[in-house]
Amino acid sequence: MRILETVIVAFSMFSAIPVPQIEWNEKNMRYSLCAFPLIGAVIGAACWVWLCLSTRLALPPLLKGAVLCAIPVWLSGGIHLDGYADTWDALSAHVTVQRRQEILKDPHLGAFAAIHLGLYFVLDVAFCSALPETAGLPLAVVFCLSRCLSGLALTVFPLREGSGLARSFADAADRRWVRWILLVLSILLAVLFLVLGCWPAAAAAALIFGVYYCLICPKFEGLSGDLAGWFLQTVELWMIGALTLWTFMEKML
Repeated sequence: MRILETVIVAFSMFSAIPVPQIEWNEKNMRYSLCAFPLIGAVIGAACWVWLCLSTRLALPPLLKGAVLCAIPVWLSGGIHLDGYADTWDALSAHVTVQRRQEILKDPHLGAFAAIHLGLYFVLDVAFCSALPETAGLPLAVVFCLSRCLSGLALTVFPLREGSGLARSFADAADRRWVRWILLVLSILLAVLFLVLGCWPAAAAAALIFGVYYCLICPKFEGLSGDLAGWFLQTVELWMIGALTLWTFMEKML
């Protein structure tokens, strides 16, 4: 029963998938970050089914790519895109750390957020449109690994004061066990990429994780929910891009 409640907490917070309403408490939030990758598994499975279906029906590549791009947004409710947009607004301002944090909290959409959201969707649709049917499993792994790494960061990186629900989940977590569980899962998924011959996707994930820790978090003096959203969307885009480009490079070699 406790495991089911833990999964429900994760899905109710990080997805738009309907789940029963339960009271959040210290016990069912303790390992909820470990259930975060399960949301990625659901999204990945839906994308895999659509990729196979659109290929079998010989649908136009643009339609295939547009729906592949939309599925994660529909199933997550766009929660991570909100943080992605806010973070780009703050990153694009050459101001003090305190002012950057204020911009991050501003609910209004700025020009830089709109620009980067547009670029994100253009690239994501382009990459997804070019994916072959054989990329279904690697694509599903992308959404699981991104959430493993995002949850892992919450237990490893320094957290900024007043970082909202991100801090609530991190503080409620049994950090030692959650950290090890997500680390092991991340390694296993990275190894799966290698087994599938998609090592550039794993390399892209490692690169963005390093950028997240060394460049992004220090600019805000710690991690927050918005930064976590920026990371998840960015690492997914880079992994999908690496997966797509590697697929074409393999054909050329």
